[in-house]
Amino acid sequence: MATRPLRIAKPYSYAAYAFLSLHLNTSTPKPSFHRPFPLPSSPFSSRNRRLFCSATLPSTNTVPQFRKKLKVADVKSEQFDSLGNTLVLQGWVRTLRLQSSVTFLEINDGSCLSNMQCVLDSEVEGYDQVESGLVTTGASVWVQGVVVKSQGAKQKVELKLNKIVVVGKSDPSFPIQKKRVSREFLRTKAHLRARTNTFGAVARVRNALAYATHKFFQENGFVWVSSPIITASDCEGAGEQFCVTTLIPNSHETTDSPVDAIPKMKDGLIDWSQDFFGKPAFLTVSGQLNAETYATSLSDVYTFGPTFRAENSHTSRHLAEFWMIEPELAFADLNDDMACATAYLQFVIRHILDNCKEDMEFFNSWIDKGIIDRLSNVAEKDVLQITYTEAVDLLSRAKKKFEFPVKWGCDLQSEHERYITEEAFGGCPVIIRDYPKDIKAFYMRQNDDGKTVAAMDMLVPKIGELIGGSQREERLEHLEARLDDLKLNKDAYWWYLDLRRYGSVPHAGFGLGFERLVQFATGMDNIRDVIPFPRTPGSADF
Repeated sequence: MATRPLRIAKPYSYAAYAFLSLHLNTSTPKPSFHRPFPLPSSPFSSRNRRLFCSATLPSTNTVPQFRKKLKVADVKSEQFDSLGNTLVLQGWVRTLRLQSSVTFLEINDGSCLSNMQCVLDSEVEGYDQVESGLVTTGASVWVQGVVVKSQGAKQKVELKLNKIVVVGKSDPSFPIQKKRVSREFLRTKAHLRARTNTFGAVARVRNALAYATHKFFQENGFVWVSSPIITASDCEGAGEQFCVTTLIPNSHETTDSPVDAIPKMKDGLIDWSQDFFGKPAFLTVSGQLNAETYATSLSDVYTFGPTFRAENSHTSRHLAEFWMIEPELAFADLNDDMACATAYLQFVIRHILDNCKEDMEFFNSWIDKGIIDRLSNVAEKDVLQITYTEAVDLLSRAKKKFEFPVKWGCDLQSEHERYITEEAFGGCPVIIRDYPKDIKAFYMRQNDDGKTVAAMDMLVPKIGELIGGSQREERLEHLEARLDDLKLNKDAYWWYLDLRRYGSVPHAGFGLGFERLVQFATGMDNIRDVIPFPRTPGSADF
């Protein structure tokens, strides 16, 4: 795995220095796993010092080399031969069991699902902290010991301690004990819930999916583009945006701010010219339009960042703040778009199946039985495609009663999408293409029939729509006519229209809600449980 230097902005605290000194000064040889990261040469080296003035410089010490910490996951790895080695680990106490002659302590540092079992007795240095009750669930500890074969069946190795130090004690009110608690309760403790098995596993799989996302696009020649969070455009044309304004007094004054303080024009409407940006501004719902500008310069690009939707929805499928992955491909049509979406999804699914095996086994056993087989099917099977018209015909002939009736021109609901992928096509991912233009966004390319657009949605089991994309309308006159039809202000999209004036090319792209992908990969049934700090109507804690 590639390494990178860590920038340290301020000195260690006294406590951190003490524990690092304790670690680094131990007489026990450190395993070869600890590899120092290369650091650039100091500007104050003798070679460079002549570049500065001749004033006497104070004596200085060099910054210590950064070393990758040894983690529980490393010790438990089959590739790491740790038996007989004396190691130092740091983590949080999960359980403590005191027996007549021996004490069992399980710690976890978040690097993997399983804990490191530590065995200690009264002869261990620092055991008085156990006797005094400082070593409790939730406390952070520093332990040193020898790796030995475990006598129990739950783990292959354990750590026979010779020293333990409590780094931070845990108050008895610590809300996450060994007994199970509901996910609803844990949402009220979002700052601590990552210490549970479920949310620790979700965090690691989410991280692996993010890594695989960048890996896929980088290895296929895409350039990552940072799209703005504040925008004056509404990409989807839905109007469900959060307004960004300074017309309301700052956060220290909001509770006492009168409505009359907002500047108005003579007709009583808000005077946006006095706002920070001189016009209404919003949190973005998509980075797509901005990504298109760079695709018409750099060919293939992608965005991966936060987006926002002011939709007053309390369902398990919606968030007010979420992350979007949005690639754009220049010189591409809808077929290229579908091929890219398929390759991307199968790549990231294979990545977590190969690299998150312990966490995926946990999800398969405790969260969603059969999820590994379902994901394997998606990663290995061919993705099928049908037109929207064929999908409506299939649903109309289905011997199943739907809550929402189906007819040509309607927007397909989750129940329809799941029926198609789960029942009609036996668990295969399915792409529906060529949707009616009246239910799709203004930027999608109109097909020759005049009724449909070159749009596609990828459906997967248990979720329904996971990816939505289209070939973009590259013809200036068609795009302007579409904006007029939808009564959208063309002046707000002047720069977007310019892309069609200056070297327009066929291009396509898709959008994928990252949290929905994490849901699909973990089997979690509520989207609020796959993002660290969910933002929903009435909830913006943490």
